[in-house]
Amino acid sequence: MSVLYDISLAIIYNYDQPAAASREMLRILPRTLPEQQLVSGLVTTEPAPDFRRDTVDFFGNPATEVVFDRPLDAVTFRFSGRVRRRAESTSLDLSPGLTGLAQDIAEAQSLGNVSPHHFLGPSERVRPLAEITDFARANVDTGTSTLSMVLALSAALHREMTFDPTATEVATPPLEAFRNRRGVCQDFSHMMIAALRGLGIPAGYVSGFLRTLPPEGQERLEGADAMHAWVQAWCGAEMGWVQFDPTNDIIASTDHVVVALGRDYSDVAPIKGSLRSAGSHTSRHEVDVKPVGGN
Repeated sequence: MSVLYDISLAIIYNYDQPAAASREMLRILPRTLPEQQLVSGLVTTEPAPDFRRDTVDFFGNPATEVVFDRPLDAVTFRFSGRVRRRAESTSLDLSPGLTGLAQDIAEAQSLGNVSPHHFLGPSERVRPLAEITDFARANVDTGTSTLSMVLALSAALHREMTFDPTATEVATPPLEAFRNRRGVCQDFSHMMIAALRGLGIPAGYVSGFLRTLPPEGQERLEGADAMHAWVQAWCGAEMGWVQFDPTNDIIASTDHVVVALGRDYSDVAPIKGSLRSAGSHTSRHEVDVKPVGGN
């Protein structure tokens, strides 16, 4: 089964005082992966930048560097394109338990961008935390398979946490969101990554888009109004990486379009950079994910 989507994204910044200059790294072009194909797509800015360079980062994410050397009152970053997303089967659980997983990790000799070694220790925004690890151990059976533990943890976070767009900001630490039991998809994902790493399960952060219009008879998923975030967990050498959406407590599938993969939000932020400005700014996102041909 596959679904074809037409996707558009606009991230709009307005500055109280003209920004004298800025340099940004954009990660808003969807990935091409075994389960996903970027059929067509274009990243643009309004106005056009003074310098642009398209590249690929360590984790294989398309990245666009743009520089503006002139004052700006406003700038818009856009992606428009078409993506085909295929479903992956996870019905057969081939994942080991924690002991077998640790052995699989030890035997993984590659240090390439999908190596589990990069996703087990602390990263810039996420590190194992005793309080979150204790929550994980209280809500999963550590004697079961890795896949079973990940599913149980996703269910526990979904049960205990409340989706609240007003509760946190982009820089809110995972432990603060965890203690308040409220947050958005970024918080859910960071909490789950911290919990999984605390159990010894490699885990990373996925940014992307979520289907805006659900199939007939199904409820709309939380997080569909902006770019979404979910989690990938390494379930052993046999199963490899599997993606989970703890905000909605589901295995990521054809509703989820991958843009970037990394250790945490810092690796995959849609826009990351610096500017010279004397005032504040406002920003907003506009996202549209439309199935093509009645899918």
